Amino acid sequence: MSLFKVVLLLSLLSLPDLTFGYRPIVIFHGIFASYSNMDGLTDMIEKAHPGTQVTNIDDYNGVASLECMWNQVDGVYSKIKSILQSANDGVIMICYSQGGLICRAILESYSHNVHTFISLSSPQAGQFGDTDYLRDLFPNFTKKEIYRLFYSRAGQDISISNYWNDPFHQDLYNKDCNFLPVINNGTSKDYRTNFLNLQQLVLIGGPDDGVITPWQSSHFGFYKENSDTEIVPFTSQNYYKEDDFGLKTLQANGKIKVYEVSGVRHAHWHVNQTVFNNCILPWLV
Repeated sequence: MSLFKVVLLLSLLSLPDLTFGYRPIVIFHGIFASYSNMDGLTDMIEKAHPGTQVTNIDDYNGVASLECMWNQVDGVYSKIKSILQSANDGVIMICYSQGGLICRAILESYSHNVHTFISLSSPQAGQFGDTDYLRDLFPNFTKKEIYRLFYSRAGQDISISNYWNDPFHQDLYNKDCNFLPVINNGTSKDYRTNFLNLQQLVLIGGPDDGVITPWQSSHFGFYKENSDTEIVPFTSQNYYKEDDFGLKTLQANGKIKVYEVSGVRHAHWHVNQTVFNNCILPWLV
């Protein structure tokens, strides 16, 4: 290398505002969890890509994660707004479980420069299952009864109710659920425009999850109306066929990657090294 090139390289490296590295990453946890639960994922990222700016959002931890979804959408956005504005090459978001829905709502509700959104075992098409979470919180209700609470005005103050998708009561879901039908149906024309700013959508989930019900919801699939056994894949969902918020366009442009991973329980997605190596790391560029 010539002396001129050596001097030029050293000069560039000495500039304080010039960085050589990867896009900043924002991480957000799931329901009943806290930011510290995502430390394992942060560690894997930093070991794979030293020097990466990783922001693990410290908000809506523990029982505070039950706050209604729209409040969390606005609150999380306020935390990351400055990061988005300062990242010239865009940001990567990795959002887990309920956090994945909050992050998607941000991507629809606000103009942004998020390059890649990794949805990690998130109920993107809703939740309808008798999980431990449901039994612990509402021991007097089964999944087929709790719509009476969840689709009430008071019930809509609870985050879970905002994406509770009862296939046997779709009329009430569409009328009284004030979150998931809104972002799935592209209620505002800006939702589609904003979501299509994404360059890559990564959907990760699997049949042994044990919490996301049906597990295909992590891939935007869901139960057929009036059934809790028959699954309608995401490409046959109305919001896909009508391209309500841009899912069909992303797919047509080759911007959706779907991973179906067996043998991973819900609480392990964000700490599983194999999941990280095979499904997350390839997109952290």
